[in-house]
Amino acid sequence: MILEKIISLPGLFIAIIFHELAHGYTAYKLGDPTAKEAGRLTLNPLKHIDIVGFLFMLVFKFGWAKPVPINPSYFKKRKRDTILVSLAGPLTNFVIAIISAFIISTNIIKNSIFIDILIITLWYNIMLGVFNLLPFPPLDGSKVVASILPVKWEYKFYKYERYLYLILVFLVISNTIDKILGPLINISLNLLLKIVS
Repeated sequence: MILEKIISLPGLFIAIIFHELAHGYTAYKLGDPTAKEAGRLTLNPLKHIDIVGFLFMLVFKFGWAKPVPINPSYFKKRKRDTILVSLAGPLTNFVIAIISAFIISTNIIKNSIFIDILIITLWYNIMLGVFNLLPFPPLDGSKVVASILPVKWEYKFYKYERYLYLILVFLVISNTIDKILGPLINISLNLLLKIVS
């Protein structure tokens, strides 16, 4: 069990770090320096890890990282750029999963431990990408949904966002989240295999 958790760490760190870095870097390129000024444009895992979310990912195979601070007022096109920043993290996870799957499929690596690390890296990145696309606050998908809404409803969405957190809490506590994530992850894995093949 201990060895399994140790082997899981590289894949977990890669999934978390590059997910958050993608959010911050995309925001920075779109004119928002907030993440850079907060020291979040870094590969240092300590800057990105949320302890509770990290433990959830390690134990339950799904979780979250420390949100990158974003200030949409810097964006030239607020709604569009908010969507781009929100999608940057999950899309980066999917790209890393594809790269991991491709390396595994080439059979270049023969060491079983490295292969296990790649498989775990693939899994964590698919999981984190899919999980964060769910439309429940505070996940990235909720920001996409809010940005698509008319301004009036967007305002109300953010006004009551903290209460909507309870939906995600309920899904996690009741284990309903597994019933939602399972099919979505399977679809993503099948699509990934088609891309790689």
